[in-house]
This record gives sequence, C-alpha cells and structure tokens, in this order.
Amino acid sequence: MKHFLLLTLCWVCPCAQLWAQINPGVITGRVITTDGKAFSGANIVLEPNGTGQSAKTDGSFFIKVSPGTYTLHVSGVGLDKMERSIQINAGETLSLENLIVKERPLPLQDVVVTGQMEAQSLKNSVYPVRTIDYERIRLRGATNIQTVLNTELGMRFTNDPATGTSDVELMGMTGQNVKVLLDGVPMVDRGGTRESLGQIDINTIERIEIVEGPMSVIYGTDALAGVINIISKKGSSDANFTISARMQEETVGKEYHALSQNGIHNQNIGVKWQRRKIQLAGNFTRNDFGGWQGDSSGRKKAWMPKSQNLYTASAGYNSEKWNIWYRFNGTDETINFLGYVFGTKAGDTDYISKRWFHQAQGQFKLNDKLHFNAALSYTDYSRRTLNTQIDFETGKRTLALGASQDKSIFTTAFFRGTSAYKVSPKMALLAGIEVTNNNSSGDRILGSPTINEYAVFLAPEIKLTPKIKLSPGLRLLKNSVYEAPPVIPSLNGKIVLNKKLDFRFGYARGFRSPALRELYFKFKDASHDIIGNENLKAEYSNSFNSSIVIQLAEKPDLRLSATLGTFYNVFHDQITTGSVPGNASVSSYFNLDLFKTKGVTLENKLYWKNITATLGGAYIARYNRLSESPLELGNTPQFTWAPEININILYVFNRLGSTINLFYKYTGKRPTYQVITLPGQEQSARLAETEGYQMADLTVTKTVTKYVNLMGGVRNLFNITNILSTSQGTGAHDPGNSIPTSYGRSYFLGLTINWSKH
Repeated sequence: MKHFLLLTLCWVCPCAQLWAQINPGVITGRVITTDGKAFSGANIVLEPNGTGQSAKTDGSFFIKVSPGTYTLHVSGVGLDKMERSIQINAGETLSLENLIVKERPLPLQDVVVTGQMEAQSLKNSVYPVRTIDYERIRLRGATNIQTVLNTELGMRFTNDPATGTSDVELMGMTGQNVKVLLDGVPMVDRGGTRESLGQIDINTIERIEIVEGPMSVIYGTDALAGVINIISKKGSSDANFTISARMQEETVGKEYHALSQNGIHNQNIGVKWQRRKIQLAGNFTRNDFGGWQGDSSGRKKAWMPKSQNLYTASAGYNSEKWNIWYRFNGTDETINFLGYVFGTKAGDTDYISKRWFHQAQGQFKLNDKLHFNAALSYTDYSRRTLNTQIDFETGKRTLALGASQDKSIFTTAFFRGTSAYKVSPKMALLAGIEVTNNNSSGDRILGSPTINEYAVFLAPEIKLTPKIKLSPGLRLLKNSVYEAPPVIPSLNGKIVLNKKLDFRFGYARGFRSPALRELYFKFKDASHDIIGNENLKAEYSNSFNSSIVIQLAEKPDLRLSATLGTFYNVFHDQITTGSVPGNASVSSYFNLDLFKTKGVTLENKLYWKNITATLGGAYIARYNRLSESPLELGNTPQFTWAPEININILYVFNRLGSTINLFYKYTGKRPTYQVITLPGQEQSARLAETEGYQMADLTVTKTVTKYVNLMGGVRNLFNITNILSTSQGTGAHDPGNSIPTSYGRSYFLGLTINWSKH
C-alpha cells in the first residue's frame, strides 16, 4: 500500500503541474486614472514570476498565468505605484475591477547632502543648493555630464581645439575656481581646466548638486566660485539582482557611420547584486566620438576624435549603524590629432589620459546625537603625448623623430574625517580634518614636486529661533610650499519670513592654492612656450550672496516657486596666464591684484499635473581692469554685463507611457575691453565682444515594456558651430575670432534595458 501511494504521488504531481501549464488562468482588467480616463502604457506585472504586459490604448490588459497567489504591480511614468494581492485557479478567468491609479507630476528631488551636517531637505538647508535629479538626467538622453550642465543657468563651457579638452565656467568665474566632487571627494585635474567632469560615467550618477558661492570652509581649495558635487547611485532595498544595458547612436552634424567611425557611439552595461547588508556593483561604458570635419580639409578635424573606456566597481556594507563602501573609477581616454599629409606621410598626435581613482568611505552612527564620517581616496592621473608618423604606402606607423614623447603624472592621496554632534535641539556641531598629499613628475614638470596640505574646520548650526538658523564656519590650514591664508571664515544663514517666504544669506572667504602645473609646469613646442611660476601666491576672495525663495503655490497637483538671488565676489591675487615681460612669445602664470564678479539670478519652477518646467534668467558682470587707468587708456565702465535665459520643459503623456522634453538656453553677448596700440598712436582701450548664441535640445522617451525604454531626439536645434569674437588672441590656445561651440545639429536614438530579480 505504501509503495502504491508513493507511485500514485509520482504520477499525480507531474500531471498536476502539466495540467496547470496546459490550462492556465487568465487575468483581465483595465487601468484608468482617478478622472475615469484610460491609461495606456501602464506596466502590469505579477510577482514573484515577473509575468506581465503593458496596458493597451483603452487601458485594458489580458495576462495568462499559472494558478497561484500573486502580487499585481501597476506602474508607469507619472503614476503613483499600486499593488494588489490576487489568487487565480487553473482555467479560471479573473476579471478585476478597474484599477484606478493616481497621476502625479515628476517628484522634486528635495534631499541634499552637499555642505550639510547630514542629509536634509532642500527647504531646511542654509545653503542655496541647486539639484539635477536622476529623472532629469535620464530624460536628457545625456552621455556625458557637460550635456546635462550646458543649459544650466550661470554655466558656460569653453572648448580648446588644440588639446581636445573643455572647461566649465560658473557665475562668471572660470573652472579653476570650481570644485568638482564625487560623493564629496575632490577630483584631481592637471591644472585649472576641469577635465574630470568629462571622465565620470554618467550612467552611475544618481543626481548632481550645485552650490554657488564659496565653500572653502567645508571643501577647501578651489571652491571659490562654488561646488559641483556628483552623487553616485547607491543600493536600493527592492531588488537583489539588477542588470542594465544601454546603447545610443548619435550623428555629429551631418556626419555619421553606424556603430563605428563617424558619429557618437555609446554602450554601457551594469550589474548590481544586493543581499541583506552587502552590495556589489560594476559598470563598463564605451564612448566613441569620431570627431567632426567642420571647415577643415584633408585628414584634419575641427573637433578631434576621442575614445573613452570608463570602468566602475563598488562594494558596500550597510547596517543600522554602519555604512561602508569602496568604489573604483577608471578612465582610459585617447584624443587623436590627425595631421596633414605631406607626400605619402602624415604626423599624428595622441593625447592619452589614464585616471585610476580609488575611493573608500564610511559612516558610523553611535547614537541619534553623534555620528562620524570618513573618506579616503587615491588618484593616479597621467596625461601622455604620443607623436607618431604614418606611411600610407606601407601602412606602417612609427614614432616621430624629433617630436616630444612625454608623460606627466599627478597623484593625490586625500583623507577627510568629520563628526557631527547634536548638542541640543537648537545646536549641532560639524567638525572635520583634512590631509592632502599632491605629487607630480614628468618631462614637462620641473623636478618631482610635492605639496602637502593640512586643515581642520568647524561649522556649527545654530537655531536662534524656530525661524532663524545660522551656520558660522572656520577653517585653519597649513600648506608646505606656499603661504596660504591661515584662517578661512564663513557665515551662512536662513530666515523663515513666513510660511511661503525664505531668505538666505552668506559671506565666505574663499581661497585657491596654486596647482602643481601652475608652479612647476614647463612646455615648449612649435606653437607654445609656457613656463610655471614657483613664486605664485594663493588666491583669496571675499564673497557675499543672498536669495529669496517664494512658494507661490503648494498643492498636491500644483507647485510653483520663484528664487531671486544676488552675488558679489572680490578676488585678490587671481592666478592667470600672460606674456613674460620683455618676451611676448613666452607665457607664464602670475597673480593679478584684483578681479570682481557680481550678478542677479531669477529661477521659477512649476510642477502642474503632467508638466514640469523651469524658467530662469541671469545678468552677470565681470570686472574691467582697464577702468583703473582712465588717464592712460580713457574712460571705460568698471563692469561689463552679459545676460542668460534658460527654459526646461517636460510633459508626460501618461496614456502613451511617453515624455517630451525641451532644454533651451540663450547665452547673451559678452563684452570685454582690451589694450591696443595703433601705429603712431598711444595705447588705448578697445571694446571687444563675443556674440550671443542659442542652444536647445529636444528629446522624446517611450516606455516599451517594464524593462525596455526607447529615447530619441535632436541636439543643438539652432545648428550652432562657431561664434564670432572681435577680441585679439592673447592666450597660448586662443582660438582667435571664431570660437568653437558645437559641431552642429545632431540626431540620436537610444535603447535602455533594465532587468531586476527580487
């Protein structure tokens, strides 16, 4: 009897499974919004097996599934997620009542960490922080950070065709005054140009936080103009295995070849595994830019080809009290300068950059009042110049004789430790210590210099009343090779004027230490002769800013706010380049006595049903040094002003599972004054102008399934390539009267796949 029962079970169980497969259940239903309209494109998924489909045009769905108990998930762009537990039997047709979903505008990223005692809402921050969240980055279809930032208010990008690099300008100040951080840890650059912005994998970014104004007390050198803090993606608790892949193709003006050569070709794959308290992740991204011919002839490119391999790997451990993780960022980048053909040969130059960035960070929460943070990083960054000659008859490539084959290496070890202690509900203390070791070597570096810097800082946060919050700060520092300002003070505050009106103000003394390149660099070739200056002094500034935030409307389906800001900066001993006295062909670095910037900004934000929009404007002035010499050069204004306007609009088509996005910016004409000497006349001041221009991108996204998204669009709608300038070239890499701005109107199409297993 026992054997008979066992044999019976062996037959019955497989037959039951087979019957369930042959005779599955059917689940039908319809997704509608709270106002009774069908929602097309909503994703209906049954967990744990992942079966599902997208709702049809009328919102209906029809899913065949094996009998069992499931959790039905409904999600979509612009929807609040909903869940429902259901049970289905073999052969049963289960008709669900209408699934009513609530539409919502895209959420405002409201939590910031840059400069804060701890992560807190943007409304409570004493600093005026601007955020660009993941959703906005994704909807931009961007493959690099510059694309995300180039339509932001107060930002300009400049391109150097001679070296293939670009730099950022913030609120009238150059990139050498902008601190670039990755999760609060400084990125290393060769000099003032912020090349590091283009060497971070955008596919690993959660959001970008921008603080305008000096942050030297908290973040040290280079943070005179402000901070760009790039926050990487961290773990989530709703999935333990995720695979993502992305492929995007883009034309370069009218130039394009599928998958390789002309055009822009981007591929990315990422894997993340998370179980309980442990997380492991890795990403690989390939960016290939084929260059742009423009008006150049022969082999030469107006924009040089560039290829990038970006690697990231991370491991983390999270618990109630501990949060520890390690992250590796690797960059392997090559920029190609293609020379003219002479006879059967041509000389080419490759600029090869390698960046290995190791980053370990930890957080320990002792109790609700006291927690500690520590960050340790090591950067090994090199830039190599490789000159070769190609023989087109034989196809052989050899090292170019008589040309420089040099390599510059920059290494930085960095440690930062902070502690935050809540003394009482009205007072909290943030204290920290920083140690930085910078080294450099190479053919273009004089010797093997080392710079060590040590700093301690204190930044308490005091609530004088429920409506008044102050954060005074103080930084003490010591540098091993130059005389740095011994004390750096700051004061920031926030006053709640009423429920809808907040006022922020700040004063800070900023500083920037001379970079190794500026102190010890030496470079000479056929068109350049640049030498460092070991006698440079550190820059310092006194800066003032204020802003008023008005909440004009704050309802579940409508949010409207306006932010009016002003700033004024006075810089002393600003480091810049210029000709060596008595030898106009040689350039060096030196300190200027005085430089100033000031301006006013206005930004309006709207969240209304399916629309998310921002409209902003800025009017920024830069100091005219020639105004100090009216007797010698004539009367000129003390400041020259330039306007900016930007508009970003996002509209969500809920029923189609699609979005359309417009990013626009007008960068106004920028005037400046130069000294000229006409034949037979004395020196005089001459007005020079860089013309204004408009940039705009249009993107469209479509959710195909739960895992697949399509994106396409047009960049540079106004087909801008070069803008004209009437200034006379003075710098080593000055482009002259035609400034390269972009490579013309381009079109792109991308596919993204995100698959996760719970």
